[in-house]
Amino acid sequence: MLTCFIKYVVDPNKRKDFIEYAKTWVKLIEKYGGVHHGYFLPMKDKKDEPSSSFSFSKIGKKGLDNIAVALFSFSNLEKYETFRKEVQNDEECQYITERFKETSCFVNYERSFLEPLLQNMDDKFFEN
Repeated sequence: MLTCFIKYVVDPNKRKDFIEYAKTWVKLIEKYGGVHHGYFLPMKDKKDEPSSSFSFSKIGKKGLDNIAVALFSFSNLEKYETFRKEVQNDEECQYITERFKETSCFVNYERSFLEPLLQNMDDKFFEN
């Protein structure tokens, strides 16, 4: 399995635009054979946010208010590459790409590919 982790720097004033962007990509990932695990935005009401130093009081700190994340998976690299090719011609993909150009609801992003740890809990995995 291949899981993509995307960290976005969002414009907090364009939250609605980012939500529209996110909803569209959830549908597109699933339409083309992936599993979307969701988009996550900072909490709107900061007074309800739990303390970030709960577990490790000396090293925990509050995260940034403009970071959003997304996680989605494909069963293998080949299926992910097929998705990347096919989605380019999808009308919804073209629409949301144009909408992003209009709204600039995020200012940059970082993409990482992850493999699940729990499926590889043998000693050899931890030695690598």
